[in-house]
Amino acid sequence: MTAFLDASCFITGTDTGVGKTYVVSRLIRALRKDGIDAVGMKPICCGDRDDAELIYRASEGVVPLNDINPVWLRTPAAPYTAAMIEGRTIDLALIRESFERLQSSHQRVIVEGVGGWRVPIARDYFVSDLARDFALPVVVVVSNRLGAINHTLLTVESIRAAGLECAGIILNRSDAESADVANTTNRGIIEDVAKVSILAEVQFAPS
Repeated sequence: MTAFLDASCFITGTDTGVGKTYVVSRLIRALRKDGIDAVGMKPICCGDRDDAELIYRASEGVVPLNDINPVWLRTPAAPYTAAMIEGRTIDLALIRESFERLQSSHQRVIVEGVGGWRVPIARDYFVSDLARDFALPVVVVVSNRLGAINHTLLTVESIRAAGLECAGIILNRSDAESADVANTTNRGIIEDVAKVSILAEVQFAPS
């Protein structure tokens, strides 16, 4: 699962709740087990901070939680929405400073976006813009179910339109989803149509 990770990367998803944090945590743990100084980053959390805490533990506590997650909004909504409700402005400079500090101090930084690829952080600034600022190859986590092909193609097209490399796709199937025509054929169709490699298939239910 880590063979493709010869550099830091940005993990995005076709939606929220598709298993991004699970994938990020597994990647970090695998890299660290191989002797690579890998840490994670969740620039923005909305609602609870559970995702950042999971990444903190996967990183074995070698960096402060506030560097892993520099912006925490308590409202469970898109960052732009949550910031408006809380009367806050998201500190993009703080996020960039935290990323640069991690990148300069560790061999790999695995960054997890918030929600999907085009979730707004501000009115005119999206998760896609954050990934472009970080200038990292992008890996897409996809919920392996009916509808995955459309969601994946739209996300991959948008990544490429932003001038970024889509390094590959990780398919995640929830334990609650039994085998069906869609989730048993999605891999082949996505690789054929999107011209992107499926890096791994995992199975994880958020519950």
